[in-house]
This record gives sequence, C-alpha cells and structure tokens, in this order.
Amino acid sequence: MTDTHHDSDGNCTPKAIVVYSGGMDSYTVLHKALQRGYEVHALSFHYGQRHARELTIAADVCRALGIAHQVIDIRAMHALIDNSALTDASRPLPSGDYDQASMAATVVPNRNMILLSLAIAQAVNIGAKVCFYGAHGGDHVLYPDCRPEFVERMNDVAAIANFEAVRIEAPYLHADKTAILADGLSMGLDYTQTWTCYQGNELACGECGSCRERLDAFEKNGLTDPIRYAPRGVAAHV
Repeated sequence: MTDTHHDSDGNCTPKAIVVYSGGMDSYTVLHKALQRGYEVHALSFHYGQRHARELTIAADVCRALGIAHQVIDIRAMHALIDNSALTDASRPLPSGDYDQASMAATVVPNRNMILLSLAIAQAVNIGAKVCFYGAHGGDHVLYPDCRPEFVERMNDVAAIANFEAVRIEAPYLHADKTAILADGLSMGLDYTQTWTCYQGNELACGECGSCRERLDAFEKNGLTDPIRYAPRGVAAHV
C-alpha cells in the first residue's frame, strides 16, 4: 500500500488524516496540512458532544474545499465517556475564563487517544503516513491528551501498532490559541467557518471558557471575532 497518489501531471501527493472537529484549532490544522501539500482526508467524530453543531460546520468546510470527509458515529461508547460536562447534558457547563476547576469539568475521558486510534486505523487503511490533530499549548495545563508527553507516546505506539508506521503531528503543540489564530490569519483563513462554543446553539454564548478563550485570541490579534454571539443575558439559541 502506498501513501501517495498521482495527479494528472504524474506528481505524487502524500495522504494525511486530519482529526477535524470543526473548531478553530483543527480548522487551522486542516489548512496547515493542505498548505504542506497533503491530500487531506478529514475525520470528524460524533461522540455525544452537546456542541455537535461543530460537525455541520466541519462538513460544510470540507464540502467547500472539495476534500474527503467522514463523520464517524461513536455514540455507542457514550456510556464510557459521559463523565464530562461536554457529554452529559444534565451537568452545567462552567462559564467564565478557564481555570483548573472549569477545565476539569470539560475533560472527556481518554478522548484524544480514542480518536487518534481510529484515525491511525484509517491512515493505515488508505495508505497515509501521518495523522494531524489540534492539540495546543494552551491546553497543557490540564488536558493530559494535549501535552507533548502524550503526543510522544502516541507516536511511539503508532509506529509499531501496525505493519505500516503512522506519525502523529500536532503543528501547534507549543503554541497558544492567539498564535494559532495569527498563523491562520496569515494564511487568509475565514474563521466564520468554525464553531467553538460548548453550548452548540444557534449563536455562540460568549460565556463558556471556550468562547472566552476564542474572544481573547481575536482581541490579542487586534480583531473582532466575526461570528455572532448572543447578547449577554439572552438565550444563545436566539
């Protein structure tokens, strides 16, 4: 099995899997992989997240770009990963800036190991040698599956788990969201084509830690976030 295909001019293009949620980070990673010349195969996952609206955004982006996209439904395993405010609708989502307590409430057990394991399988299946995902430095404080040590160990496993070695790449592993946004803006990316809010309603809430981190990144880049937010104190589904 080969990790390349030939275009009409006979040039070889390497394939890559991108774990693509539809959020800012993975949207930037998706374009980074395209910028590097990969034939991108995007994988999105429905794991029972309350902000599943991100999957519609991801599908729209891939359709517009004309790249392969699969949404993998893993909700059958929801009972194994439901101890999180992101997957249990009965638990309140924390608001305000991220701190240890609010971030802990949004940890989905073993999420990135599960998603990357499936992405590695698909990479082997189609002959890709690399899987990209959007772990970044701003998540290191609490999320273990976004830390450099996790990526290093996953790379070790991905190299020996199959007959064909696969490499895990996290281009923004040592960057925060402000730097990720700056890089995406330098690529001319349109961030209206992303979804960040954990509420997943028609309008972003502007109050959850994810929204506030996003708003802070735009402010630090001297810009106003182009997506629509619910007025403070008004239901975000308006």
